[in-house]
Amino acid sequence: MEEDSNHLANPETPHSLEAETYEEEDGRDPESNSLRQPLLKRNRTLSSTPLALVGAKVSHIESLDYEINENDLFKHDWRRRSKVQVLQYIFLKWSLAFLVGLLTGLIATLINLAIENIAGYKLLAIVGFIEEGRYISGLIFFTGINFFLTLIAAVLCVCFAPTAAGPGIPEIKAYLNGVDTPNMFGATTLLVKIVGSIGAVSAGLDLGKEGPLVHIGSCIASLLAQGGPDNYRIKWRWLRYFNNDRDRRDIITCGSSSGVCAAFRAPVGGVLFALEEVATWWRSALLWRTFFSTAVVVVVLRAFIEICNSGKCGLFGTGGLIMFDVSDVKVSYQAMDVIPIIIIGIIGGLLGSLYNHVLHKVLRVYNLINHKGKMHKLLLALGVSLFTSVCQYCLPFLAQCRACDPSFPETCPTNDRSGNFKQFNCPDGYYNDLATLLLTTNDDAVRNIFSTNTTNEFHVTSILIFFALYCILGLITFGIAVPSGLFLPIILMGSGYGRLLSMAMGSYTNLDEGLFAVLGAASLMAGSMRMTVSLCVIFLELKNNLLLLPITMIVLLIAKTVGDCFNPSIYEIILELKGLPFLDANPEPWMRNLTVGELADVKPPVVTLCGVEKVSRIVDVLRNTTHNAFPIVDQGVPVPGMVATGATELHGLILRAHLVQALKKKWFLPEKRRTEEWEVREKFNWVELAERELKIEQVAVTRDEMEMYVDLHPLTNTTPFTVVESLSVAKALVLFRQVGLRHLLIVPKYQGAGVAPVVGILTRQDLRAYNILSAFPHLERP
Repeated sequence: MEEDSNHLANPETPHSLEAETYEEEDGRDPESNSLRQPLLKRNRTLSSTPLALVGAKVSHIESLDYEINENDLFKHDWRRRSKVQVLQYIFLKWSLAFLVGLLTGLIATLINLAIENIAGYKLLAIVGFIEEGRYISGLIFFTGINFFLTLIAAVLCVCFAPTAAGPGIPEIKAYLNGVDTPNMFGATTLLVKIVGSIGAVSAGLDLGKEGPLVHIGSCIASLLAQGGPDNYRIKWRWLRYFNNDRDRRDIITCGSSSGVCAAFRAPVGGVLFALEEVATWWRSALLWRTFFSTAVVVVVLRAFIEICNSGKCGLFGTGGLIMFDVSDVKVSYQAMDVIPIIIIGIIGGLLGSLYNHVLHKVLRVYNLINHKGKMHKLLLALGVSLFTSVCQYCLPFLAQCRACDPSFPETCPTNDRSGNFKQFNCPDGYYNDLATLLLTTNDDAVRNIFSTNTTNEFHVTSILIFFALYCILGLITFGIAVPSGLFLPIILMGSGYGRLLSMAMGSYTNLDEGLFAVLGAASLMAGSMRMTVSLCVIFLELKNNLLLLPITMIVLLIAKTVGDCFNPSIYEIILELKGLPFLDANPEPWMRNLTVGELADVKPPVVTLCGVEKVSRIVDVLRNTTHNAFPIVDQGVPVPGMVATGATELHGLILRAHLVQALKKKWFLPEKRRTEEWEVREKFNWVELAERELKIEQVAVTRDEMEMYVDLHPLTNTTPFTVVESLSVAKALVLFRQVGLRHLLIVPKYQGAGVAPVVGILTRQDLRAYNILSAFPHLERP
């Protein structure tokens, strides 16, 4: 990656799960610093390999160049930009935001239509078997269809796009934090994510399409920004503006917020989700564009809902888009209602942290199974599908038939695809409450259990079975090789215990059982995902009732506070498991006791280049190091305004990709000299310098060319971020993360003859807590 000094993640991350250990020999540096004696002993050098689990394999991880590279070419292009070009750039950013929202809305509608119709016809066929008394045939048909749908989703993920498995949200968080996750946003990943989500959700697995929709929106955004798939990019002139990591980051942020909006029909919640959960870097202009994208999504969804309500979408009716309208429910609080609300929040925090802990263990076991090969991945996914299908079909036979009440607002009983009162195996005039929750789509199950004014609809035993089943399914389903989301499984679990708590409270509270289910779902999501503001707005937009805002806020705050006492959020746990080098916003307290100079002491010496460097030296450095940037240091430079000469100048920082471009373009000089500005513009343009794919192994240099020179000054970023060596690591981490850096130069505190102008370079791996503790183990001690 950037430095040979980069580190492996914690050995409890996927590197150990993948049965691969990457360690280097203890390279203890002698305590030879004569200026000062370090307060802490070094255990070993700060060094390891930047690897992480992406998709199905351990991949080499690169960081992204979010920092503007202010070299001579960039400055020249910036000076000559006209107002028309600036307006064109702004217009294109808004156009891309519009296209991201439009395409995300269309694809979300397609996914919903497909799921509702596939699952609907499957459930109608099951009703036919049940009505004829052919229970075994119904079980075989139900299990077989789900098995086939799961097989399609799993084969696509295992064989064609392993990165499409799972929700994709942790990888998006890492990307927006500055980590380049390979193959996460490709065209193949997008197609597999769409088809796989349809298959997995239609199969009745305990997973949702919300996480995949976030990933789908991000894939759409990335493909639009780069002009299409890697092998078939459109080379339109206007797309050159977005051929950089910085603008692509903004577009992907719009895509992630559009995905949440498409999943919940919550435009404001989608924007806040991107702000609170996935985005590391934010500004007001990005806020407006993400809101614009989500507004477009809502318009598209609203248009299709109107079309589908007229019966032109097959079995797509009230289902498909989670929208739980409780605006007609009269909500009133009393002083005693605060107690059950607090209890819901506490239980949600406890259960959420417990769910994170157990899921962490399950994912470790799954990783060991998946590491054995593709066949084991398929068998694991198909095994979970069989177990889920058998439970969903057989458990309703344990429930007692309940008599229909004439006061029920809906038809009772019903054998339709959806509805609150499924007849299943019951005689006329009776319904099976457990079948109402299990033999339906996950969206309809949530709608049923959230339904208000249904105090006597569900028996406590049925709710208990429902809660226990989805606790088990929520743990064993996430992690199999299919696209999956965590939102809906957690909502199902939380709504189950919310109903149970309401039944236990009985007449001691005035709140409706359906509202208890909503609050239970919100509390469990806050206890597991540790989101508050975005979840509050999402649930507010779902419930369409402002009177529920205060109690929802209280529940979310309590649940998050309780959960934070035990473990990190579920997405942070997944990031750690995958070994992705995510930089957290809050430095560890002990980082204030360590300086960046002490970090530089335990790193290998920094490799520098001259402003006019010999080709052989550049080739040697590129072939024998993995550094991604090199300081440019000139000797004997005259100091402006002073008589003295022979000063040492830190000219800036040059990227590895730019060095390779110089070799590829044969930017060689027969003598050692500085070039003129016009010479550089004839050979390079700033668009070409944004390319990163070229490797040194692809460049051929002859023996005669090795003796020539390259002027690196025009390609050097003359304004790199620098910090003095006495700066604390805590401050360096905050600066590195907030500015979105890839490299941070350390300069000496003391200037003088013989003092090198650069002490070292810090990269994101050097600022990770575990890697620092590997070299300074005593810091962890209180």
